[in-house]
Amino acid sequence: MIREAHVNGIKLHYREEGDPASPPLLLIHGRTADHNDWNGITQHFAAHHHVFAPDLRGHGGSDRPGEYPLPEMAEDIVALLDHLGIERATLVGHSLGGAVSYHLAMNHPERVERLVLEDPAPPSPLEGRAPLVEDGSTGFDWRMMHDTERQLLNPDPAWLDGLGKITAPTLVIGGGELSPFDSAAVAARIPGAEYVTIEVGHLVHVNARRAFLDAVDTFLSR
Repeated sequence: MIREAHVNGIKLHYREEGDPASPPLLLIHGRTADHNDWNGITQHFAAHHHVFAPDLRGHGGSDRPGEYPLPEMAEDIVALLDHLGIERATLVGHSLGGAVSYHLAMNHPERVERLVLEDPAPPSPLEGRAPLVEDGSTGFDWRMMHDTERQLLNPDPAWLDGLGKITAPTLVIGGGELSPFDSAAVAARIPGAEYVTIEVGHLVHVNARRAFLDAVDTFLSR
């Protein structure tokens, strides 16, 4: 079911599936995507969880406020949890959604039951990135692309240290040699984090769905 919530000063569009009596789980998509990026995966987790898949600000049906600081995007999700009456939830975040998820987990550790980061963008300066070139894509705000790109290239140094504040049991899934990100470096900074490599590149949940689901299911079942 598609719903919307007015939280943290903006409208967030989100999908909801599963039994409301089941433990809550949020699926947070990557940059330029929306809740449809999790098609099929929402149904898998809804068998045992109450699943929510929001469109991040600047994406899909959510508002495009023009400002996209990663910590504030995490506050959007905290406000959504408040709106839904959820104290603690499991977070599964891909790429930019992984960065939003770890910001939430470092700033609000009491709100995160478990944390899964799929090939997350690291909070350390990225080098060798090609300049962004706008095309005719309309499913997201291009200002979001430029704003988040600046943060990827030159993140706040405090963010890297902030990973050490995460207390939730954490699984980091990396895409291996074909990925643009060093996910292992993120895992190394999070206390007790597990690290798994699935050698299919950045879109692990797309290119190796079964392996991705098996890794997450094993982690969540402990």
